[in-house]
Amino acid sequence: MASKIQTQKSNEIIAYLYILFGFLIYMCIGSIYSWSLFRKPLEETLNIKATQSGLPYMTFLLIFSFTMPFAGNLIEKLKPFRTILLGNIFLLFGFLLASLSRKIFHITISYGILVGLGVGIIYGVPIGVISKWLPKKRGLAMGLTLAGFGASPFATAPLIRHFISVYGPFLTFKILGILFFFIILIFSLPLKFPDHSEKTINQDNNKDNIDIDTKMMLKTKEFYSLWTCFMFGTLIGLTIIGITSPFAQEIVGIDSKTAALLVSLFAVFNGIGRPLFGFLTDKLKPFKTILLSYIIIIISSILGLLLNSGKITLFAVVFSLLWLTLGGWLAIAPSATSIIFGAKYYVQNYGFVYTAYGVGAILGVFLSGKIRDNLGSYIYIFYPLIFISILGTIISATFLKESNYITKTLNPQKNLLSWKYRKD
Repeated sequence: MASKIQTQKSNEIIAYLYILFGFLIYMCIGSIYSWSLFRKPLEETLNIKATQSGLPYMTFLLIFSFTMPFAGNLIEKLKPFRTILLGNIFLLFGFLLASLSRKIFHITISYGILVGLGVGIIYGVPIGVISKWLPKKRGLAMGLTLAGFGASPFATAPLIRHFISVYGPFLTFKILGILFFFIILIFSLPLKFPDHSEKTINQDNNKDNIDIDTKMMLKTKEFYSLWTCFMFGTLIGLTIIGITSPFAQEIVGIDSKTAALLVSLFAVFNGIGRPLFGFLTDKLKPFKTILLSYIIIIISSILGLLLNSGKITLFAVVFSLLWLTLGGWLAIAPSATSIIFGAKYYVQNYGFVYTAYGVGAILGVFLSGKIRDNLGSYIYIFYPLIFISILGTIISATFLKESNYITKTLNPQKNLLSWKYRKD
């Protein structure tokens, strides 16, 4: 008994080290949130417009999110380290080719596609490993690990800004590629799934645990409901992130320097949202946490409609809460995937759920641009955000309500999975 307790403590130490290693890996690949720092220098150097300078970022988001489903199968075949190594090679070559490019089309291919592939392959590995080491605290553990992705601009933005000012954007691509390659390589070396004995010690003892494979998951209403709610959450969050600085300057009358400082503050809330909502998903289960997220968005959006010149404090409160919920969704979605569909096929399953992020990103950019162009002000963005949140609340209440555990039954005639809910 004493030996078993000792082994369990030892494994928990390993798991928390993995959280730290994963956090640092996500700090590197989360540098994408600092892409705006490259836009002005590239526009001036290549003589291009703002729409063109945004192409690598949009392409990255699309490729990144739609690589995830395929990367999920790689992890089981190649194991964690070799999967990250493969993604790391794409990452390195993408940055190096971007450093040699002198046309935005080439940068879109090298940075948008190759770096997007690299990050898409790497992204699911640390949280996939950690979810199997700490199944009873998977939401909090995933949230702490993913906080590195959200908080990345806090560390990488000053570094990137310094490199660009000293070396220019192209040499900065090369420096970042090499720097990130070695950091990711070092911290991915120890990552591994728990072996059989470790699984026995760390497993959740709930007899009703289920493990739904991807093929079966794609036949369930729960998948499409979670996917849609996640897409709504990322659409809202990425829309807000994209308009924060111009909204501050155009609507509230804040100067660009103060707006930049506030964006750094909001990035902290984005990072905090991951462990906070991960912890809440563990405690409250997915539906209640999803509901809380949408309630915060609705209240924040109603307050946002009151914003006008000089209301800096209200602006800070509204946008802090909205950035918090985006960070929250990037913990809710993986935790909910694991809780609803089980841990065994988590990496593959979450890859498909994560495609919602890419769709939300594209729709968010499109929505904010259309509202600004057609209505003349970003203030009107809050009306569709309220509507989307209400719709998400209805969907989650209808299909994801779980004040209970989910058990599974198989319909022998149709050979399809059906869900049965039982009270706690």
